[in-house]
Amino acid sequence: MKITWLGHSGFRIEVEQAVLLIDPWFGHPLFPADRREEAVAGATHVLLTHGHGDHSGDAVEICRDNGIPLVGIYDLTAWLAAKEGIATVGFNKGGTVDLGGAKVTMVNACHSSSWAGEDGPRLVGSEAGFMIAGDGHTVYVSGDTDIMADMDWMGDYHKPDIGILCAGGHYTMDMARATYAAKRYFDFKTVIPCHYRTFGALEQTAEVMKAGLPGVNVIEPQVMEGIVV
Repeated sequence: MKITWLGHSGFRIEVEQAVLLIDPWFGHPLFPADRREEAVAGATHVLLTHGHGDHSGDAVEICRDNGIPLVGIYDLTAWLAAKEGIATVGFNKGGTVDLGGAKVTMVNACHSSSWAGEDGPRLVGSEAGFMIAGDGHTVYVSGDTDIMADMDWMGDYHKPDIGILCAGGHYTMDMARATYAAKRYFDFKTVIPCHYRTFGALEQTAEVMKAGLPGVNVIEPQVMEGIVV
């Protein structure tokens, strides 16, 4: 399995026979514009945790240009299929889909989900996270969320060994809260923080997380530098 940070909350995960682009948005200051083609190359699916533009910004274009499906909560995918004419795989929390051998289960998150429009934001289903199982690992992609009691059973049932956790604060849990959640509810071997460093309103380092999770491999990702696990 190879995990590559695309900046903010975007990731490229190469697992089993799939290349999953999660929450792809290249319009932020951390992403080098000349590496977009490289980031998208070989992608088989685009996964969205929710509709906010800082997660979905490039999703439709990628799906249309590459002829690949958008995968996410039914309300969002059905609306985009009708509106944009793209292929989709819609499912819901508790459901599992097989994407090129990778088993992707949708789990709960605690945030909000809307799509920007001319008349203001449009509600498009609800926010979610994913458990992605393949190549001998289970990755918990938290999506945008705060700490929630659901993390208790999610950690116990799915037993993810890798956590990709939002941790920037302001819009989501911050480093301290993400660290608390990781320590209390999960037994991660590796944690990769995200949704941070993008803008000044967000946390800029993961030092709090590193200090708070002794024995866990906390990786501060670098944009377009692959992490092999």
